[in-house]
Amino acid sequence: MEVALLYWDGCPSHPAALAQLRAILGEEFPVTVREIVDEEQAIAEGFPGSPTIRVDGEDLFPIDDPPGLSCRIYRLADGRFSPTPDPGELREALARVRSAG
Repeated sequence: MEVALLYWDGCPSHPAALAQLRAILGEEFPVTVREIVDEEQAIAEGFPGSPTIRVDGEDLFPIDDPPGLSCRIYRLADGRFSPTPDPGELREALARVRSAG
């Protein structure tokens, strides 16, 4: 299982998303961190915003937003907006992927 965090440096939330991932995964799975540096790369990667978390190339929280350098918005379980995924939903999504693999 390959876990990747894709980010654009223009959004300050990627360190918090990386901390969430590492807290959930521990040392069991390393996290690859990749910076998306320009619009061309964002389009080539299908990057819908920062931070994006992918497992084996698949977005854990797929959205229909067009690719580009932007800050991604997640919705927490209580309905509030957040720059990072809901920790419980992230844990559940990773558990589903791990059990399927």
